[in-house]
Amino acid sequence: MSESLVLRGGALVDARLGPGTVSGDLRITDGRVAAVGTVRPEPGERVVDCSGRLILPGLIDAHSHADAAVFDDEVGRALLRQGVTTVIAGQDGVSFAPGEGRYATRYFAAINGPHPSYRGGGVAALLEGYRHTTPINVGYLIPAGTVRELVCGLSAATPTKTQLGQMRDLVAAGMTEGALGLSTGLDYVPGCFADVDELAALCVPVAECDGLYVTHMRGGYEENSRAGLDEVAAIAHASGVRTHVSHFHARSELIVELVDEFIAAGVDLSFDSYPYSRGCTILAMLVLPPDFLRSGFDSCVAQLARPQVRQQFLTEWIPAMAARADMGPNWADNICFAHIARDSYQWAHGLTLSVAASRLDISPAELALQVLAEADLEVSVIMRVPRERNDAEMAGHLKHPAHLGGSDGIFVGRSPHPRAFGTFARYLAVFAAERGDLSWTDIATTFSTNAARRFRLGSRGSLTAGSIADLIVVDPAATRSPADYNHPRRLAEGVDDVFVAGRQVLRGGELTGIRSGIGLRRQPDLPFAPEL
Repeated sequence: MSESLVLRGGALVDARLGPGTVSGDLRITDGRVAAVGTVRPEPGERVVDCSGRLILPGLIDAHSHADAAVFDDEVGRALLRQGVTTVIAGQDGVSFAPGEGRYATRYFAAINGPHPSYRGGGVAALLEGYRHTTPINVGYLIPAGTVRELVCGLSAATPTKTQLGQMRDLVAAGMTEGALGLSTGLDYVPGCFADVDELAALCVPVAECDGLYVTHMRGGYEENSRAGLDEVAAIAHASGVRTHVSHFHARSELIVELVDEFIAAGVDLSFDSYPYSRGCTILAMLVLPPDFLRSGFDSCVAQLARPQVRQQFLTEWIPAMAARADMGPNWADNICFAHIARDSYQWAHGLTLSVAASRLDISPAELALQVLAEADLEVSVIMRVPRERNDAEMAGHLKHPAHLGGSDGIFVGRSPHPRAFGTFARYLAVFAAERGDLSWTDIATTFSTNAARRFRLGSRGSLTAGSIADLIVVDPAATRSPADYNHPRRLAEGVDDVFVAGRQVLRGGELTGIRSGIGLRRQPDLPFAPEL
């Protein structure tokens, strides 16, 4: 059921309406923006007073793990309170479709959690499952790791010609069903076994549909980011696909330098980031060698339960892991438990491996292997970096024309990373309202308009007449981002009224019960062309 309403007295923020903010009203009819400017309400139209507040197009989270969590009211409220009306799911090469969702449900249990209803049917069925069952829109990327697992299992072998053809067919089918592109997670199993030739072949049907290749790069980012981008460039040149780097964490100066260099070299490239120094992932990715998982997850858990296998890990693998640049000798001091799917370890949430291990009088490495075995691999952790970057250091790349916002938000766990509840709140409250690194027009352009264009979301991301009315009302003086590592689930402040497809899904900071979100299918749109 649609309604006609008028947002009155606000400041409209959309670069296509003019620079800065434009005072005016906005009428919504049948889920779309019908008029902008001075609007006289018709008899019976509901009027929302926006005096003293800003009206922006709804923000788009370019990297989310809310694939299954988006049905949860707590998650919906957390996203809407940040101004997020659309999430892009299917990230890091691991999610539910195509297939029955078995692989992702097991491997990414601590990241995506279980899907409440999807049991198969492919991308079309997954997207249909979001239709009016959530207040948030969901776009979906075909996860390359899931595709590889369906055809090749967890094998490290190069796919045969027949297998590669089957994988390409799965990707092509997913694109036809409305996927936005293809994602990879090149540190996860089995995605880490894929080479450039394989990934380029999978990207051909993506490029043919004007989709996007979205990648968690191989190699650890930071000072090794060039190696990851070299691989992105090789895939782009071989397939013609547009490319996007997920959660690009490195020095801002290095990010800008590399992105400019690769765009100048002909790579159609964008990237997203979140304004936190610490990361979050599954413990298995950090401490288990990829080859160990090739025999299957059940076998892996059974092997980890054997004392002799654990001892072999402690003497042969753990020292090599600690010698890696991304881990280091103090690795156990820098890793905190976010989620452990075992009641007997509830006390360990939020503790570092070192502290938790000391309470059990065992080594951190022993605890890591023990908890993975006892929790059936369902363990996630937050990783500290040797030197955390402050806000000024993280601000340097935010206005780059190829930058989008991506929370990498994970909602599973007792002590999750606060980025799920605070990424866009920090963009609004800290980098716009407090510091002024971003203007409100920058917020609308970067996190809505450009994101909608990049992911081919059609007429979203704008306040202009005819646009789909995904809109947020922001009180710039009231924006706050209270979520932190000690209180990761605190809700954002300053966005109290949100509309999705013209229906008010958040009123006064609380859910209305309206679920007007849908699964978004790829649509033709204007090209994204950063001006360097």
